[in-house]
Amino acid sequence: MANTLSKVLLSVTYLVAILSLFVALPMGAAPVVQKLALALIAVHLLECVLAFKYVKSYPGPLLTSVVLALLFGLLHWMPLAKAARQAAAHPSRS
Repeated sequence: MANTLSKVLLSVTYLVAILSLFVALPMGAAPVVQKLALALIAVHLLECVLAFKYVKSYPGPLLTSVVLALLFGLLHWMPLAKAARQAAAHPSRS
């Protein structure tokens, strides 16, 4: 549940940042929200590079996994890392 809520909050942050390009936000919040969104994507880019072995283990297309990692960071790749660790610990279960 917390994972879903975190993804929703990140998505809202990105959507508000995009919206702020077209609509004035109250209290001059647009530059702050835009910088926050860019900072989040920059941190997630670094995470994507460092955790690429897990990002590429996503069962879908690699591009989809990279985009999800850029948007959600460890919320995307941590479950993949956990699954990889479990598969390595119990190879007969996979």
